Amino acid sequence: MTEDAPLLSARGLVREFTSRGGGPLARRRVLRAVDGVDLDVRAGETLALVGESGSGKSTTARLAARLLDPTEGTVSYQGEDVTRLTGAALHHFRSQVQVVFQDPFSSLNPRHTVERIVTAPLRYQRRPVPGGARAFTRALMERVGLNPDHSGRHPAQFSGGQAQRIGIARALAVGPRIVVCDEAVSALDVSVQARVINLLRRLQREEGLGYLFIAHDLAVVRQIADRVAVLHHGRVVESGDRDSLFAAPRHAYTRTLLAAVPRIRPEWEAARRARAAERAAATPPEEESR
Repeated sequence: MTEDAPLLSARGLVREFTSRGGGPLARRRVLRAVDGVDLDVRAGETLALVGESGSGKSTTARLAARLLDPTEGTVSYQGEDVTRLTGAALHHFRSQVQVVFQDPFSSLNPRHTVERIVTAPLRYQRRPVPGGARAFTRALMERVGLNPDHSGRHPAQFSGGQAQRIGIARALAVGPRIVVCDEAVSALDVSVQARVINLLRRLQREEGLGYLFIAHDLAVVRQIADRVAVLHHGRVVESGDRDSLFAAPRHAYTRTLLAAVPRIRPEWEAARRARAAERAAATPPEEESR
C-alpha cells in the first residue's frame, strides 16, 4: 500500500430496502437508497458527503463502517475487502473505523457513567483498558476538552456539546484510523459547532485521522472538508476538492445546494467568524465542561 493510497475505499456500493404496503395483497417495493457509490478516505484528510435529507448519506456512512451490509459492491480497508468479514476480523476492522453519531444522547446509554461509556468499545473488543478504566477515561476526557473529574457522571448531566465530546472520546478509545462523523454537529448550536469542529481538526492533526464527514450544512462542510462528494438520490453526482467545487460547481444539483446557503454581507460574515474564532480560542476546555 503506497503512502497516498486510501485507507478506506468503497466501490459500487448499493443498498436496497424492501417494504410492503398496506393490505394483504400489497406488493413488495424495493427502495435503492444507495446506488453505485464510490468513495475514498485517506489518512489525515476529510471527505465530506453532502446532500439533502433522504439522499442516502447516512446509509452510505453505515455501509462504510460495516454497520450495514451492502446489497452489492465492496468496502476495503488498507486494500483488503472487508465486506464479508466476521468474528475477530470484523471486530478488528470496527476498531479501525469508528462512528460519531448525530444525536449524542441517543447514542449514549443514559444509565451508564462516562467511564463505562468510554471504555465500552474496549470491553466489546475484549481488550484490557490501558492503565485502568478510571485513569484511561480521565485522560481521554481531558483530551477532548472535558473535566476529568466528571467521569462518574451520567449523560443527562452534560450539555449537548459536552455529550458529543463524550461520543468522540468513546470513538477514540480503540485507536481508530478512520472516524465516520454522521451529522455529528448538526444538532448543536452554532457556537458549540465551532468548538467541536476545532476539536475534530486538532485530533486529526495529532493522530492523522481520516474523516468521512456526513453533513447537509455546506457552511460547516466548508470549514472542515478537504474533498467533497455530492450525493443525490443515492448517487454521487459530483466530487472534487472543496475550493474548486464551491467556486465552480458543475452539476445542477450542486449549484442548487449552494444557492440554498443563506448569504449575508461578506464583511459582516468575516467579522462574525473572527469574533467566533476569538471566543473559541479564549475559552479553556475546562470552562466549557462546567
